[in-house]
Amino acid sequence: MAMDAGTKTTSPRWSGMALMVGSGLSNQVGASVGALAFPVLGPVGVVAVRQWVAAVVLLSAGRPRLRSFTAAQWAPVLGLAAVFATMNLTLYTAIDRIGLGLAVTLEFLGPLTVALASSRRRIDLACALAAAAAVVVLARPRPSTDYPGIALALVAAVCWGCYILLNRTVGERLPGLQGSAAAATVSGLLYLPVGAVALWLHQPTPGALLCALAAGVLSSAVPFLADLLALRRVPARFFGVFMSVNPVFAALIGMFVLGQHLDLASWLAVTVIVTANAVAVSAKSVSAAVGPGQ
Repeated sequence: MAMDAGTKTTSPRWSGMALMVGSGLSNQVGASVGALAFPVLGPVGVVAVRQWVAAVVLLSAGRPRLRSFTAAQWAPVLGLAAVFATMNLTLYTAIDRIGLGLAVTLEFLGPLTVALASSRRRIDLACALAAAAAVVVLARPRPSTDYPGIALALVAAVCWGCYILLNRTVGERLPGLQGSAAAATVSGLLYLPVGAVALWLHQPTPGALLCALAAGVLSSAVPFLADLLALRRVPARFFGVFMSVNPVFAALIGMFVLGQHLDLASWLAVTVIVTANAVAVSAKSVSAAVGPGQ
């Protein structure tokens, strides 16, 4: 009986881990598949298709009652929509310029900054200094250094940090997925004219459109559903720590799918940022669980 009970306890954890692995791989594979369409559609065209797919998926899942939203509810939703649109555009443009692994690694500075912002602990200071040193290594002057690409990835990082903060506000003011669904819908609508112009100018091929659609499904629909199911099986702290492996997934998939290779120093810098993020998220979650004065 004890063995059965243990099996019932561990089974959800294992299935949750499998879902998180699937989510991370799907997200980065989707980005790499989208990158294959860059020569035809450009990053703007691929992002537009991805935004439309995300809007359809979240609109179907969240079913927001848009007419009942108040001004106080619309304000963070519109902010979230703008951040969502800017984050994906800057990230995909950065991927086009500096590669998947480096772009995703720099983007992860966003959630790391949010995790460290309100802390005064020595371990978090060490994480911040380590991450800053890693960024210096990644951006070090070389003949191939693309500073605009690095800057775009850092803008995506800022957007991700804002995305996290705005999502909290949206979650407080709107029930369920209504806020996220409304933001994705507004973002998709914003990309209608932009995407139409991009697709008109770039003359899409069936293969490129298929890659862009696959990017939308793999980077939006699949991670959304997988993360939703995973959070029902594993603690939020564990989920946050595991998310830190995404830059590693991105670097590996960029190497095998896109032929983008990082040098040893860059791999070490990626490892430092991943470790700093994992430590910061883990320490923050433990502190929140203990609470002040205990």
